[in-house]
Amino acid sequence: MRPARLLALTAAIGACLLLQACLVGTAVGVTGAVVGTGVKATGAVLGAGVDAVTTSDEETKLKREREQRAWEREQRRCEEAQRRGRDC
Repeated sequence: MRPARLLALTAAIGACLLLQACLVGTAVGVTGAVVGTGVKATGAVLGAGVDAVTTSDEETKLKREREQRAWEREQRRCEEAQRRGRDC
């Protein structure tokens, strides 16, 4: 790999790490297009790795719903215990 391409790749990957999760895929795609086809594979791998460690809005929503259901179950359990004269 020529030094210019290596420098461009290093700069692009460094910039990608500074971006927020949703922008990384776009930056990686642009980086691959600008630098060349050999870098596209590297960009795709980097983009997939970033996607694997980030949380989507849907995942966040599902987690919040699970936590809400758990809290409601605990409240029902506590209310039932109090009706029976026990501490919760």
